[in-house]
Amino acid sequence: MSTPPLTDIRREFERVSPDIVQKAAMFAASILADVAGRRGTLDGRITPVSPSARMAGPAFTIEVRPGDNLMIHAAMAMARPGDILVVDGKADRTCALMGSIMINACKKLGIAGVVLDAAHRDTEELRALGFPIYSVGSNPNGPTKFVPGRINWPISCGGVAVNPGDLIVGDADGVVVVEREKAASLLDLAAQKVTEERTRIADIVAGRNVRPKWLEASLRTAGVLKEGEAL
Repeated sequence: MSTPPLTDIRREFERVSPDIVQKAAMFAASILADVAGRRGTLDGRITPVSPSARMAGPAFTIEVRPGDNLMIHAAMAMARPGDILVVDGKADRTCALMGSIMINACKKLGIAGVVLDAAHRDTEELRALGFPIYSVGSNPNGPTKFVPGRINWPISCGGVAVNPGDLIVGDADGVVVVEREKAASLLDLAAQKVTEERTRIADIVAGRNVRPKWLEASLRTAGVLKEGEAL
């Protein structure tokens, strides 16, 4: 009995829960990256079009061939409100995969954000729109619309593996991806780290413990300082 071929478009997948998304949205991408083991952040080439951008939601993954946005149009027709489109565009900068028309449509559809490992265009309009979009840069050239790709398969974006339904959080620093299965376990750790960092900053502002307590021990472990030697 032959096995039917797998489709390039997957319509159903398990998303990180709305409750976890809502809680995770309270934290900076840097906090989540730290408690996730300092991993999951997209390469710094992917930056926010607007520095004030913030977003959180489940990944809706798209793989395209460089310079073609056919599958992004298909994904927009399929995505649910709250989803974040995450596009593996092979880091191509020779043309824009999305611009003002498509991003206005994303906003109207309730899509929570867009991550492009590729270029965008219409920068001034997008900044005025205030919609969260992250990309590798801008290019006024438009894309083609006839090359097939895949939707809701695992992709690589910004050097990080992204699966459909993973938690995506973005802010002015960039974008972090947290595996769907792992996201809930990081929330308490993130809250604890925020408390610790606020306490540390308050101490510094007050002139207390300006030098990290761990510094000299780490320098000894690294062989920079000898045992008993101090800075």
